[in-house]
Amino acid sequence: MDTRTIYESWLNEPTLDETTRAELRAISADAPEIEERFYRELEFGTAGLRGILGAGTNRMNAYVVRRATQGLSNFLLSCEGAKERGVCIAYDSRLFSPEFAKETACVLAANGIKTYLFSSLRSVPQLSFAVQHLNCMAGVVITASHNPSKYNGYKVYWAYGGQAAPEQASAIFDEIQRVPMFSPSVSDYDAAVASGMITLVGKEEDEAYYAATEQLLLDPDLVRRKGGDLPIVYTPLHGSGAVPVKELLTRVGLKNVIPVPEQSAPDGHFPTVTAPNPEDPNAFRLAIALAEEKGARVCLATDPDADRLGVAVKTKSNEWVTLTGNQIGCILLEHILSSMSRQKRLPDNGVVIKSIVSTRLADAICAAYGVSLENVMTGFRFIGEKVDEYQTSGEKTFLFGFEESFGFLAGGLARDKDAVSSAMLAAEACISYAERGMTLSDALDEIYATYGFYNESVKSYTLEGKEGMEKIAGAMAKLRELPPKVFANTKVVIAEDYLARRCERSDGTVCEMALPKSDTLRWLLADESWIVIRPSGTEPKLKLYIGARAKTKEQLTATLSALMQDVDGLLKGYLG
Repeated sequence: MDTRTIYESWLNEPTLDETTRAELRAISADAPEIEERFYRELEFGTAGLRGILGAGTNRMNAYVVRRATQGLSNFLLSCEGAKERGVCIAYDSRLFSPEFAKETACVLAANGIKTYLFSSLRSVPQLSFAVQHLNCMAGVVITASHNPSKYNGYKVYWAYGGQAAPEQASAIFDEIQRVPMFSPSVSDYDAAVASGMITLVGKEEDEAYYAATEQLLLDPDLVRRKGGDLPIVYTPLHGSGAVPVKELLTRVGLKNVIPVPEQSAPDGHFPTVTAPNPEDPNAFRLAIALAEEKGARVCLATDPDADRLGVAVKTKSNEWVTLTGNQIGCILLEHILSSMSRQKRLPDNGVVIKSIVSTRLADAICAAYGVSLENVMTGFRFIGEKVDEYQTSGEKTFLFGFEESFGFLAGGLARDKDAVSSAMLAAEACISYAERGMTLSDALDEIYATYGFYNESVKSYTLEGKEGMEKIAGAMAKLRELPPKVFANTKVVIAEDYLARRCERSDGTVCEMALPKSDTLRWLLADESWIVIRPSGTEPKLKLYIGARAKTKEQLTATLSALMQDVDGLLKGYLG
């Protein structure tokens, strides 16, 4: 069916609300806009749905949410005990998040599936924890994470508290595709609440999460004694972290947490930032200004669903720097391992898990403490699955997991990125290093002095729409057809294709790879540098990751610059 026909079917749908009908009428003469909104359905990947808000099959709206939930319901009804165990639903501060959460609950209720709906916005880690605590079969979070305000999304979690596995996501997508767009039944919300099919939850689940998370502190006595001495500026960037982060930090004894007033209230328009992304140094503009006023030397930031944590610190030269996700991850890792080692409670079977695109500095830190490190594919779901595997089997004790994209998890209470507990551990690390007269910037310098100089660089190529997706696919195809043998005059010693699950060494040796299939290419170079190229799983982007190790900072900078220039030129040629 062509896009114009699908557009007309929406426009003439009797059950369509008049606001959506008016939106569609307004684009009746705009063929490219109609094509963009209707040329495909939003893809249901392992992270669920994510798209621009608006009317159409390629947009996030109530009808797409209802259809996705009907598909999820159909899948759940094939799982033993799912109706009784039910689904927990949370949502963040984005536009239409509360409405989409209610739509989700009402469709589930219409299918006879017990539903637990948070009574107000909550973070991703709180949802992940609640799915386990309530013994639910699944969970849903309405969020688009750190994307600009025009986006929203629908993430599905499974009983273990992590995101749905590829097999489950594929089965759910198959069910969704069988559902006619306007066919799902929707229960009356008030009636469903009155009957008990929808149960509003909140305070009890919060208390359970806080009580469990407090136990992750490495030195709670130190935090209680010194927690009032260290001012810390915190911004939730208009998102769901405002309550849980401030509450948890206060509970453990941090009495001088200073919120950024302009960014503390939930607001899906995110008026003070271009994008509510703690990876972006510009997101810290107001926090740093407040820190200067209050005499603080550290700022923490979380994104709208509070799964990502950003950190900015003031150096000894009184300059503010925003740490990368790799740097935050390694500071937290060193803090956790050194504290546990000092207290003689580092387990013999301890394990740290990171993604293949994250820094190799973590490997060096783990080796120094005798802790095993495992690499998984990009996507925190893979870390969550490993956590669940080891906690179920008892084979290994999970200590810490992270991705370079500002996602961190300690202890495994949640099975996804947890910026709430990570903010607590980052604050504890600040206090611990302050006892030695150091800031987190000094801590990073000490880590480099101990383990060597490592650095990484990431670049994204955003290509929106149908044409953009085709260009990204074309670039990946060309890289496979003409595999590079040298980057920046440095020889490739290992080339890995995770889609073919094939590894080829420079001597011609070929081996099969154990990690799951993924449209990802990685090259390991003779000087210990590495390169990864992959399409984003959730955004219209091609992502480039580069990492290097060197004896000096100057040499490291030169190596990264040469590699970035070389690979960037190659990709721009392929992308056009």
